Amino acid sequence: MSSQSSMSQRRQFLQSAAFLGLAGAGLTQRAFAAAIKPGADSALIVVDVQNCFVPGGTLPVAKGDEVVPVINRIAPAFENVVVTQDWHTQAHASFASSYPGKKPFETTKLSYGQQVLWPDHCVQGTDDAALHKDLKVPQAQIILRKGFHQHVDSYSAFEEADRKTATGLAGYLKARGIKTVFVTGLATDFCVAWTALDARRLGFNTYVIEDACRGIDLNGSLEAAWKQMSAKGVKRIQSSDLALA
Repeated sequence: MSSQSSMSQRRQFLQSAAFLGLAGAGLTQRAFAAAIKPGADSALIVVDVQNCFVPGGTLPVAKGDEVVPVINRIAPAFENVVVTQDWHTQAHASFASSYPGKKPFETTKLSYGQQVLWPDHCVQGTDDAALHKDLKVPQAQIILRKGFHQHVDSYSAFEEADRKTATGLAGYLKARGIKTVFVTGLATDFCVAWTALDARRLGFNTYVIEDACRGIDLNGSLEAAWKQMSAKGVKRIQSSDLALA
């Protein structure tokens, strides 16, 4: 090989290395710039991480307990944390056992529309309704209980299933100057999705942290929920997209 050819190849190698170095730096900068830093006007909403919704509970979400370490890891990055708790009466209108001949996951017509019927779950004051023992969000300022009205179900943290009865969460967050919410918990396609959609409708910049949620996926409900959330401007992210330091 001639010295001229060798020098040419060396130049090409150095140029390529320099390009890769610059490209790598650019990628690092873009990744850093893309990291989402929750501010004082952000709130983490932890939806229904309760014994009833994890394996061993009365209405278990597959791998529902896997959200707990993810939420525990990201929660310290948030100054503002809201926790919700499903809190049903005995013989609640959403329980299949309240209707002779009905089975869980069938539907019935209630005054506000079609209602999925669930196994008895999260009955007020029971261990089944308690928050998961390993959930660590000591800075949570409010625990919001929902579904406690006998004849109305409540998926969303903002509004009950009749789409008329507000929980008061929107007013609380707005009074505190919260503009952005990050939604986590159980289950993605029901209480998480309803909460996220209502948050967006009420004017909050809304993220759902996918790996901090798990879904039930009842007859394709999980994919449908993600499509609906995307269409309404809810942002789908991973916990790794957050700047936690």
